[in-house]
Amino acid sequence: MDIWQDLEAHRAAKAGRSIADLFAEDAERAARFSARFGDMLFDFSKTTIDDAAMSLLMELVRDAKLEERREAMFTGQKINETEDRAVLHTALRAPGGPILVDGEDVMPGVLETRRRMAEFARAVRDGTITGAGGAYTDVVNIGIGGSDLGPAMATLALAPYHDGPRVHYVSNVDGAHIHDTLKGLDPARTLVVVASKTFTTIETMTNAETARAWMAGAVERPGEQFAALSSAVDKTEAFGIDASRVFGFEDWVGGRYSLWGPIGLGIMLAVGPEDFADLLSGGAAMDAHFREADLADNLPVLLALVGIWHNQVCGHATRAVLPYDQRLLRLPAYLQQLEMESNGKRVTMDGADIERNSGPIVWGEPGTNGQHAFYQLIHQGTRVVPCEFMVAARGHEPELAHHHRLLIANCLAQAEALMRGRSLDEAMELMAKKGLSGPEQERQARHRVFPGNRPSTMLLYPQLTPHVLGQIIALYEHRVFVEGVILGINSFDQWGVELGKELALKLAPLLDGEDASGKDGSTRMLIETVRAMG
Repeated sequence: MDIWQDLEAHRAAKAGRSIADLFAEDAERAARFSARFGDMLFDFSKTTIDDAAMSLLMELVRDAKLEERREAMFTGQKINETEDRAVLHTALRAPGGPILVDGEDVMPGVLETRRRMAEFARAVRDGTITGAGGAYTDVVNIGIGGSDLGPAMATLALAPYHDGPRVHYVSNVDGAHIHDTLKGLDPARTLVVVASKTFTTIETMTNAETARAWMAGAVERPGEQFAALSSAVDKTEAFGIDASRVFGFEDWVGGRYSLWGPIGLGIMLAVGPEDFADLLSGGAAMDAHFREADLADNLPVLLALVGIWHNQVCGHATRAVLPYDQRLLRLPAYLQQLEMESNGKRVTMDGADIERNSGPIVWGEPGTNGQHAFYQLIHQGTRVVPCEFMVAARGHEPELAHHHRLLIANCLAQAEALMRGRSLDEAMELMAKKGLSGPEQERQARHRVFPGNRPSTMLLYPQLTPHVLGQIIALYEHRVFVEGVILGINSFDQWGVELGKELALKLAPLLDGEDASGKDGSTRMLIETVRAMG
């Protein structure tokens, strides 16, 4: 039998044992099935993983040669084999080098771009660089995918540190998005940042042209109100953006891993270069931990192994990410891209079909809102949804400390309730106290039974600072990497987004009246109906 079969056999053999039983059998379970990095605690004891399962999961890691693959990534080897590229988002947050790609140290370029970004951000923030109408009051970042989700998430997360211009994010090609964002802004005091590595992404460039037309209606030289996050300097120049306002990055930075560099300019403009540097230092600290810590104490490795256990071994198709932190509102959406675009593959590195499920469906919402929405299904639905909770020990509003205590209490209570559940006997007793008896007592009690034995993890950190946010993002980046290595897939390409984009380009002229007879009946009917409604 191979390791996967051993894992599945072990899970089947222990299927009748509950998480609560594991705690009853081992008074030290919480300490043994948790790990710390600095002040951060990752607790995975409320899962069905036991010593034997963990031993087998570690065998998976070693069999996949994770440590070799990890070193290859950090040292600039071209582990993105389908695109023949290195994977070096870690270099964007590294304090120094050398880090070589094709024999050339990339760190001087990284550090110089970081310096230019900081210089530009300071000048915008202190009014040295102004718009046509004076100091910038607003920044509109136009991007999509990795050029939007990461920086938009991080900017919101770091709201207590905002002391610069208001930063807005536009991504959707739906005209409502840019219309509603620009409405009420002063063009003469708005900086537009266009984020596209190639400066050809159709959604981004459509929005950028709309923003330029809006700007041209009020500003004599609209190009001077723009900056670009792009490596296509010829195209940014043609757009009218001065080279001093263009910040490029290399092809070894994937979009969903790019907020650490120029794509993070919006974050830097909002919080300042110093707090942005703290974000980078948090990511770099997690990099060092991932690279150096023993596998058994390594947070990214452990988080990945919990994910592998739940998805590939136990067969739970989804995972819910549940931050009890309102400012992490966009974290689940960011992780959807990070995890599902990275590991949503169906073939291994050598092109063979994957023999088991690849990445899970990732979803979530901040607590406590989710408790009044979808937690009903998590607690009493017929499918098990592993939950990943996270919460800070303290908030940023000391005058509202009682709010935060209630928030933490809810977070811990949900994890406990998922594990413990409520038996029929307990529910019968509750109904008896309400004066019910006989068949009606049992009928009502059955509605109040919670199966329990539903797994969850908890990530506890002191406070959501820039440094801690950097640690959290890097933790999940490396988790994705570890899961991909174990599954034998390339986590750093995204060919699955190509086909729909190609077909959209061909469909657009059909909506304008070109012959659609070559399309299938459904698509043809929809095109004809759109034409009629338009």
